[in-house]
Amino acid sequence: MSEVTRLLEAAQVGDRRAAADLLPRVYDELRKLAAVRMAAESPGHTLDATALVHEAYLRLVDDQHFDGRGHFFSAAAEAMRRIKVSINSRQIRARWGLFRDMKKFSPRGKPTN
Repeated sequence: MSEVTRLLEAAQVGDRRAAADLLPRVYDELRKLAAVRMAAESPGHTLDATALVHEAYLRLVDDQHFDGRGHFFSAAAEAMRRIKVSINSRQIRARWGLFRDMKKFSPRGKPTN
């Protein structure tokens, strides 16, 4: 049994120390996974690999059960994918759909035609 699997099992039964020890053990691999995911993004993206790792980790440690190290990293990859999809969807809505029905205003704050 790997150290990561042991820490995952201990964290699932409520061992806070194990949960705290888990992140430093998996951080480098999560960072590499996030870097690969972010490589396809356009430059200047609002999310970087570090932020993606942190967001995914927060989602993962929230009352989840993992059947070992492989399952954990598969879940991390899926969480990162969902985070990116969510952010991209928000950006697209903001760019194309959200402001479509808003009235245009002049610099003085009066509605224009």
